[in-house]
Amino acid sequence: MMMNSMKTANFRSAISAFAFLTSFALLPLAGCGSDKPTAPAATAADSIKIVSSLPRTGSANAQTTSMVNGIKMAIAETNGKIGDTTISYEDWDDASAQKGNWDPTVEAQNADKAIADEAVMAYVGTYNSGAAKISMPKLNAAGMVMVSPANTAPNLTKAGFGEPNEPAVYRPSGKINYFRVVPTDDVQGAVAADYAKELGATKVFVLDDREVYGKGVSGVFQKHAKEIGLEIVGTDGIDTKASNYKSLITKIKQTGADLVYFGGTTQTNAGQIAKDMVAGGLKAKLIVPDGCYEKAFIEAAGAEALEDRCFITFGGVAAKSLTGKGRDFYLAYLKTYTSEPEGYAVYGYEAAKVVISAMQRIHAAGGTITRASVLAEVGKTKDYTGALGTWSFDANGDTTNRTMSVNTVRNGEFVMVKVVN
Repeated sequence: MMMNSMKTANFRSAISAFAFLTSFALLPLAGCGSDKPTAPAATAADSIKIVSSLPRTGSANAQTTSMVNGIKMAIAETNGKIGDTTISYEDWDDASAQKGNWDPTVEAQNADKAIADEAVMAYVGTYNSGAAKISMPKLNAAGMVMVSPANTAPNLTKAGFGEPNEPAVYRPSGKINYFRVVPTDDVQGAVAADYAKELGATKVFVLDDREVYGKGVSGVFQKHAKEIGLEIVGTDGIDTKASNYKSLITKIKQTGADLVYFGGTTQTNAGQIAKDMVAGGLKAKLIVPDGCYEKAFIEAAGAEALEDRCFITFGGVAAKSLTGKGRDFYLAYLKTYTSEPEGYAVYGYEAAKVVISAMQRIHAAGGTITRASVLAEVGKTKDYTGALGTWSFDANGDTTNRTMSVNTVRNGEFVMVKVVN
C-alpha cells in the first residue's frame, strides 16, 4: 500500500540538489510543432530528455505546476546525470487558451514532437485520461515509454470498461508502452459508492461531465452503488460551459436524492455544481473524485459550500501523510519550494523516478540508454520502493497500489477522513 512502513531514507540528496534544480527554471518551454513525426533510430547519446505533457494553461495550472516541481526534483536528485549522459527535462503544455483546458490538437502535436526528437526517451503524462487516448497510440507505435502520473480511466489499460476495441486500439504495436503510478477508477468509483452508503445515503443522483474520465468513474460508482443497495434516482451529463445549474438542482431536489455524485473535475465545473447545490437549498451530500482534489476546486466552489458536506476521493493520501520515502519527498518539497505540494506532486515525482531508475539499471548493467531499452526496463518494475511505498507494474501497466483516501474540506483545507486499502 502507499503508506508502507519503511526506514526513512536520507533525503539530503534531494535537498543538496536544490541548486541544480533551480536551473530548470531557465529551460525554454518548447512550442508545439506541426510536422509529421518520424521516429528516429535510437542510439547512444551524450544528452537525453524526459518530457512531460500536462495542462499548464487554465485552472489546472496550480496542480500541474506542483507535478512539474516533483518531476524536476526527481531529475535533480541525479544531478542531471546518469554516468556520462546528461538528462534534461522539457515541460510541455497540452492545453490551449481557447479551450482553457487540455486540447486534443495540442496533445497530438506534443506526441508527434516527442517522437521526432531522437533525444526524448520518455513521455511523462498525461493528466487527463481523454488526452491519453490521443497520444497513447502514437507513442506506442514509436516504441516510446509513457508514464502517467494522473490518468485513472480503467479502459486505457483494461477491457470491459469502455469500447469493445479498448485498450487494444491504444496498442497498435501489440506491446504495452503505457504505465501509470496512480490507482484506477474501478477502485475509486467503488470506494466512493461504499462511502456514500457509510454516510447513510439511500437515494443517489449521478452526474458526469461527458468526458472519458468523468463518464468512466461515474459509471463505476453507479454500478457498485446498485450492487450495495443504493437507489439511483437519476443520472445526467452536464454542459461543462454552463454558467449555472439551477434548473438541474431543482430537478435533483424533486427526486428526493440525499447524495449527489459528480464524475468530473474542477475544470469541468465541479465547483459551480457545489455552489448551486447550496444556493438551491439542496441538502444532499456531494461526492466527487480525485479530479477535484486541488486547491482550485475549493476556490471555485467556495469553502463554505464544501465544508463537511462534500467528500473527495483520492488515490493515496495527502503528501503530508506519507511515510518513508514519501515523507522524505514531502520535506524536500517544502524545503525546495516553500509551499505545500498539491495532491499529484508526488505522482509526478514517482513517475519520473520510475523512468530514471530504469535508466540507472540499464547503465549499471553496461547497457545503452535507448527508447527500446528504457521501455523494456520500465516494464520490469517490480517491488519498487519509492515515495508511494512498495509497488509493481502489473501485466496491464497499472500500479499494484490500491490505497485510496476519502477527504472533506474544513477551514478551507482538505482534511482526510478515511483511508481505504
